[in-house]
Amino acid sequence: MIFVTVGAQMHFDRLIRAVDEWARDRERHDVLAQVGPSEYDARSIETVRFLDPPAFRARVEQATAVVAHAGMGTIITALEVGKPLLVFPRESARRETRNDHQVATARHFASSGRVLAAFDDEELRRHLDAIESFRPGVRIGQQASRELIARIRGFVAG
Repeated sequence: MIFVTVGAQMHFDRLIRAVDEWARDRERHDVLAQVGPSEYDARSIETVRFLDPPAFRARVEQATAVVAHAGMGTIITALEVGKPLLVFPRESARRETRNDHQVATARHFASSGRVLAAFDDEELRRHLDAIESFRPGVRIGQQASRELIARIRGFVAG
């Protein structure tokens, strides 16, 4: 099952529409999307508006791959669980977000090899075709590294 999420705060119909069309064209019947307050009526994928945090994590754990906006909560969860992740950042020019922080986040994580990133519909479709065979880097832990904690403590202590 491919799990798609737009986060909990706002819709991202451009992503849901593109995945819905891809699933239709590929005859995929194993896509579940958490769509938030979406106005798009998906026809080829199963949708749910919201998932509470335990249900969200369970869907990520069950998935063969995750497709998402470039939100840090989703990225961290997928990296903790070790799932292939494809991010499609919201764009401020399309009024999907206030600024392009998600574009920068997607570029950073893609350059590290931890995620796949798509920046247009065509690239999204190509990566969707390959997402289940993508192998992310090493899982991240659920806690900050000792080195990071020590550096923060040193900074706070001053």
